[in-house]
Amino acid sequence: MGLIGYGLGGSVFHAPLIASIPEMRLVTIVTSHPDRQASARDRYPSARVADRPDALWDGADDHDLVVVSTPNSSHVPLGLAAIDSGLSVVIDKPLAASASDGRTLASAAAERRVLLSVFQNRRWDADFLTVRRLLANDALGPIHRFESRYERWRPQPKAGAWRERSAPGEAGGLLFDLGSHIADQAMQLFGRPTHVYAEIDRRRPGVEVDDDVFVALTHRDGVRSHLWASVLAATSGPRFRVLGLNGTFDKHGMDVQEDALAAGGIPGGGGWGREPDEQWGRLSTGDTVEIVESEPGAYQRYYAGVAEAMRSGGPAPVDVWDAIALLEVIEAARDSSRTGKVVELADLDVDVSST
Repeated sequence: MGLIGYGLGGSVFHAPLIASIPEMRLVTIVTSHPDRQASARDRYPSARVADRPDALWDGADDHDLVVVSTPNSSHVPLGLAAIDSGLSVVIDKPLAASASDGRTLASAAAERRVLLSVFQNRRWDADFLTVRRLLANDALGPIHRFESRYERWRPQPKAGAWRERSAPGEAGGLLFDLGSHIADQAMQLFGRPTHVYAEIDRRRPGVEVDDDVFVALTHRDGVRSHLWASVLAATSGPRFRVLGLNGTFDKHGMDVQEDALAAGGIPGGGGWGREPDEQWGRLSTGDTVEIVESEPGAYQRYYAGVAEAMRSGGPAPVDVWDAIALLEVIEAARDSSRTGKVVELADLDVDVSST
């Protein structure tokens, strides 16, 4: 494995998760930042630390796969360079700044017969896995509404951050960032939407990109997903609220894995990904309320799936066409917010709920 980028994504998520998979070895870490270089050498002394991605292309024979964890504007050129070098690629979400660019990456990977996947770790959040279990067990009956929130309190923009840049190729703003998680989760549960409505706003003075987002999706079977993302929520609503004909599930609090990884934890212990019981959700049927124990979160399953796909030639744990469908939804949301109208989506050949 080679890893490009050793900021939050590379150091907190990718490198520790790769290190937790016995079949994987982190051979090269690329970062031009001197402090990050020192940190990478300290934590992964057996890995080579380079300052330019060319070190990977020049040493392509020493690698099987490259992880791209860099600002969104560089995802496509770095992904194409890796593919051109004959290397499989994992790219952090979002795959690209546009669905068209995503299709370019997918076509290049198919032509070179290399794996291309997108890191959507929040498919393995404890709360999301719990919702999937409840739906699989038909605990709520037919679902008619799914509510999801990813909210933070950051009233002051971070000066100089690439996510705060407004140029189209930067793919900055909250819709591309947190919105990529919550829309992907909704599409995994209920399939690609047929209609999209959105309200995408800039609330903090002087910001260039969206920081407060609401997206409504109508899915093929009539389920409506209502999705919120904001950096201006000093108190948060429920992370999930799922309404069915036989009951409602609601859940507060965020998955614990990010904090555990940031504190230096590595998946593998018996208590990994387990939420404290005060964060467990509630299943209400009107007459009764049942506390539902959360499934353990399992981000490591993403890279275990990558390893299995590399060995067997089977499907990636996150299919690239899921990511392209997500980009089409993001583009539809931006169109809807600009025009104030509901956008109808044309059918794709792939149904992301089946992957």
